[in-house]
Amino acid sequence: MKIAVIGQSLFGQEVYKELRKDGHTIVGVFTIPDKDGKADPLATEAEKDGVPVFKFPRWRVKSQAIPEVVSQYRDMGAELNVLPFCSQFIPMEVIDHPKHGSIIYHPSLLPRHRGASAINWTLIHGDKKAGFTVFWADDGLDTGPILLQKECDVEPNDTVNTIYKRFLFPEGVKGTVEAVRLIAEGKAPKITQPQEGATYEGIQKKEGAKIDWNQSAEALHNWIRGNDKVPGAWAEVDGRKVTFYGSILVDNGTTASGQPLEISGASRPGIVTKAGLVLFGNDDKALLVKNLQFDGKMIAAAQYFRSGSSAAVELTEEEKTFAEQMRAVWKSILSNVSQIEDSTDFFKSGAASMDVVRLVEEVKLRASSCQLQNEDVYMNTTFQDFIQMCVRKLRGEDDEEELVVDYVEKTINNMTIKIPHQLFINGEFVDAEGGKTYKTINPTDGTAICDVSLAQISDVDKAVAAAKEAFEEGEWGKMNPRDRGRLIYKAAPSLSTRPGLIGTSLSPRRNQ
Repeated sequence: MKIAVIGQSLFGQEVYKELRKDGHTIVGVFTIPDKDGKADPLATEAEKDGVPVFKFPRWRVKSQAIPEVVSQYRDMGAELNVLPFCSQFIPMEVIDHPKHGSIIYHPSLLPRHRGASAINWTLIHGDKKAGFTVFWADDGLDTGPILLQKECDVEPNDTVNTIYKRFLFPEGVKGTVEAVRLIAEGKAPKITQPQEGATYEGIQKKEGAKIDWNQSAEALHNWIRGNDKVPGAWAEVDGRKVTFYGSILVDNGTTASGQPLEISGASRPGIVTKAGLVLFGNDDKALLVKNLQFDGKMIAAAQYFRSGSSAAVELTEEEKTFAEQMRAVWKSILSNVSQIEDSTDFFKSGAASMDVVRLVEEVKLRASSCQLQNEDVYMNTTFQDFIQMCVRKLRGEDDEEELVVDYVEKTINNMTIKIPHQLFINGEFVDAEGGKTYKTINPTDGTAICDVSLAQISDVDKAVAAAKEAFEEGEWGKMNPRDRGRLIYKAAPSLSTRPGLIGTSLSPRRNQ
């Protein structure tokens, strides 16, 4: 078929590429104007293939189609319009023009969550199922007949980013191409959307993302993850606007140890811990956020009370070469910036979330041992901070805290022995609840060596909760049962030659 692609972004780019692979002729690509001198990825891909690209800033004026724009579109002779990700209002003169009409990808299970922030509201409402719809465009807002739908489970700690990357993007591309295939074969259904269950929520913006603390922990968690990363759920902390990212529900919040943090409107203070910031709902249940953003910079929540960053490291010649390679990468991404200075800010210079993904991959290509996460870029936005972070990772200096141990020193057989005497819970040595201790006896002469912390029931509860969280956050906890079985099967033959290992070393808790 002859297809006009009307859309933008990486999603539009991938749909465009797959339609061409399927043998369709793309007669024209209609996308947004260049931003800060940078073309949209869909435009870049089409221009590379020699496909006509149109970058209309608008299609309508005062709700009326612009005749010149409509005329240029009609000259392309499209038989079908595909709108994979379109942020512009397209007039009905264009929507209805092709003989097969127009189809649109929408990231929700219509008729639920009509509107521009569908993924956000799926998570904010705590839906257990998410998905996408490819529907036939009509003159309503996401109200046209359904052509195709696919759904997935919403995982407990999904964010807008994770569910999009895991399902809505890859499966959405496949689903849109499949819908076009059904149209070409004359098998595409037109199922009228039911009115039952229909909802519409407006576009989610920063001013509307302020956190209402008079809710349960689960509702707070859904609000934060539903606004993560855009527009970002926020609250007033220490007189400034702080945005919260990376929320997970926890079941040991009441036992969290750390420094209290007063939050305006919250029923009780949060707790800054080594794992992040623990927050509480009005039901006294807890959630944990990993990252915070304020004053234009993102930090790990665990670092909130710490003083400024450590001293800058001096780069070796090899590291200087890496830095210059990355300077060239930044220049290629920030094409509107004449020169990349140490003070150049990645996002203030026009970078978007898709550029973060590209930057992370570019680092991996040049230094495979430097495995970055998207958050590393968000927390090191200037070129100098970014290079310092990369170099520290390459050196194995991940800025981890030194373990604090209160030793008891004893001189035995002319040797000084340092003996830890506290409980080790959640990565740190702590006294038992109530300071309870018992005496350790030297078996050779019956003398007391030192007082050792005696674990109480509450200490055991804390240790079990910490171990459970570490297990679920670790690699073993992230594996599905089939992959765990494969790992055990691969390990078993070698372990079977060493008596006493099977049944112990394969314990997931040991492996963590």
